[in-house]
Amino acid sequence: MTTSALRAQVARQVAHWRAATAGLADLEGFASAPAWASLERYLGLALRRHLDDAVGRLAHESDALAEDLRAARTATDLERLRRRVVAFRRRYLRTETLLDFYGDAVNTRTNPRLAALLSACDVIATQSMAAALRPLDLDVPPALTYYDKGIGAAITRYGLRLWDEGSLSPVATIKMTRHNMRRGTALTHETGHQVDALTRWTPELAAAFARELGPGSPVAAAWAGWTSEVSADAFAFAHTGFAAVAALYDVLAGEENSVFAFPIGDPHPVPYLRVLLGARMCGRAYGPGPWDDLALAWVRTHPLDRAPAAVRELVEASLERLDTIVDLCLYTPMRAFAGRPLATLVDPLAVGPERLDRLERDVARGMDLSTHWLWQECTRLMALTGSRLATAPERAPELAARQEAWMVRLGSTAAAAA
Repeated sequence: MTTSALRAQVARQVAHWRAATAGLADLEGFASAPAWASLERYLGLALRRHLDDAVGRLAHESDALAEDLRAARTATDLERLRRRVVAFRRRYLRTETLLDFYGDAVNTRTNPRLAALLSACDVIATQSMAAALRPLDLDVPPALTYYDKGIGAAITRYGLRLWDEGSLSPVATIKMTRHNMRRGTALTHETGHQVDALTRWTPELAAAFARELGPGSPVAAAWAGWTSEVSADAFAFAHTGFAAVAALYDVLAGEENSVFAFPIGDPHPVPYLRVLLGARMCGRAYGPGPWDDLALAWVRTHPLDRAPAAVRELVEASLERLDTIVDLCLYTPMRAFAGRPLATLVDPLAVGPERLDRLERDVARGMDLSTHWLWQECTRLMALTGSRLATAPERAPELAARQEAWMVRLGSTAAAAA
């Protein structure tokens, strides 16, 4: 191939990818202007600045390719440049993935009602993290929530290295499922993962499991491997109490092959144990209650003798140690929490039956639901709805409407700050 022919091909590719990079600069090509405008001001600025910087780095690299094309004189120069264009294309696609991810998340705010509901979820997520992080003098990351299909929630943590390989996530981005739109306790499970990443709680709790559950035993090894999910479940329980346990039951309920699933390397506990651990947390914090019936229904619906032999042995041995596991999760001082237990930072009694009854009476009496009050009580209001849905499902339409009303009010207030 002649030098001129190679130059023509490389020049065309450089021009193409420079134009494509310029096209990424318009963030409204990834999410509508109203969706961007619905974000709380600090959240929107942080996210847009991050995405602008990612595109800016890519544009700078594309400009360098154009400069080197002008300077290329030999076939060797052009071949070296061609290889750089191929590498640039990979970086372009990674940056595009980054923009698509956040654009799709923002663009789920497709109308004012959904935008307000998601803005309320942003506030709830941020408040749940603040409850644990502020007493430790740790910064609280902004949260961006979005809706998507599926059965379970998920998080892309603040500070996580992203697809473009040159940046860290500027926000905690939390996927909410549509079926749990009005029962958002999963939010606090996901923010538990974020708090863990910032406090390094999981390694300490894993070491406690390994030490206290029988050093070298299969039970200790299993629970140490499950710690990241167990800690998030404990965080959700501390914030929303029985509501978190009932919601978890509904997510995990299924056929025996899923309830007793124990994939090697999976950080999630055997679902059969997860539900019973949550019920035991309720019993430890609140005494007898509807969680006892929930646990009874769970074991009767999924008889343990249907589990594979190896799983059954692990479950039986774990059940004997559930009280210890609850104490380690909730009531054992941790260096990650400056020598305090989780239950001191986030008191599960605040969402216990008596306190939720009082909260419901306050709401029923027409207490002034000021914006400040909603910001302070939003997590407990979510716990109240989840608890009532668990114990009085016939009230579901009323409870859902009430929850949506205060969430829209809260979210509209947050969006107004944009």
